[in-house]
Amino acid sequence: MGLFLQSDSLSVAKDALAEAVPVEKTISIWELLTSGGIAGQLIMISLFIMLFFALYLYFERLMAVSAASKIDTNFMMQIKDHISNGRIDSAKMLCASTNSPVSRLIQKGISRIGNRLEDINTAIENAGKLEVYKLEKNVSMLATISGAGPMTGFLGTVVGMVMAFHKMASGGGQIEVGALAEGIYTAMTTTVVGLIVGLIAYIGYNHLVVKTDKVVHQMELNAVEFLDLLNERK
Repeated sequence: MGLFLQSDSLSVAKDALAEAVPVEKTISIWELLTSGGIAGQLIMISLFIMLFFALYLYFERLMAVSAASKIDTNFMMQIKDHISNGRIDSAKMLCASTNSPVSRLIQKGISRIGNRLEDINTAIENAGKLEVYKLEKNVSMLATISGAGPMTGFLGTVVGMVMAFHKMASGGGQIEVGALAEGIYTAMTTTVVGLIVGLIAYIGYNHLVVKTDKVVHQMELNAVEFLDLLNERK
């Protein structure tokens, strides 16, 4: 009889210990992203739309700038040879067959041969501004997203905190701490996502700016080289 009582006591003790040990509550990423109510879900959708546009703009501009930076190293040598030997039409044809900002600048300069050097320089500068505008098209939107992403995420956090405290106030002080904590970390999720979106857009924007500056520098060098060639022919 004593043995049975001891066994029952051990069972009760084990059950009590099992109840005392807290069970870790897990939540999936999808539940974390979608558990912020209608306001939180709308803000999360806005952030993912920003992320999509940031990635699209980055890769679209990256391909365009990379294509613009590719130019045959012998291009200017061939231009020099054609112009030095008076083959202006051949130089124009070479520029027309080469699809790059540098070739379009040189083509604009060749079309002004016969005018004053200052006029040719002005025409090249105007063409260069147009090429830079094409390279920087929509890049400013990345800068906008890099600032709007974190601000939108912070807005979601503020909205979530307001809703959490409103829930606590309407509960008459009887709200569970666990429910309040769940609302708070759900609200903080929007800030995390917003910071990720802003970071991606910021890095992409600066990378494109650096690559665009290299193309602009390449255009300036070739333009100066072309003007020097024309100056030597005088």
